[in-house]
Amino acid sequence: MVFFGGLLALIGLVTLVFRDGDVAGVPAVGLGIGLLVVGAAAAALGVWRKKVVRRRRRERGEPEPVGDVFERAKALPRLIGAARRGEYPGLPTSRMALWGFAVLYLVSPIDVLPELLPIIGVADDAGVAAWLFTSVSTAAGLYLRHERDQDKHLRP
Repeated sequence: MVFFGGLLALIGLVTLVFRDGDVAGVPAVGLGIGLLVVGAAAAALGVWRKKVVRRRRRERGEPEPVGDVFERAKALPRLIGAARRGEYPGLPTSRMALWGFAVLYLVSPIDVLPELLPIIGVADDAGVAAWLFTSVSTAAGLYLRHERDQDKHLRP
């Protein structure tokens, strides 16, 4: 949601700066300001939601993902391999299938909302990409946590 809000705000800013004429009968200034406000609100809501979810996970005792972006990217092939071999039950096959469908949707020329529609045509792809990156990153971070916990148990 933070990514989507930022994208909307950026589109609003670009509309304000570079667009002179009306957009689909709406003045460019009004559309730009509207997109900026909605984008900022969506980003703020996303940050708030992330904090609430993180707090709830801590209260329930659920593990937190670890590692930075590069560590998680390096762990992804190990994660997929361990999940396929059945060594890591934290990643269900259905999640990997959803990742595959998301990648197919992003590279496919067939789209729910075609790119010919201004702004909205790109938003569905951006939403799928944001979900995919977030889901993969979280799963890789949890797998890194699992690996580190296993190393602690194996070392005396």
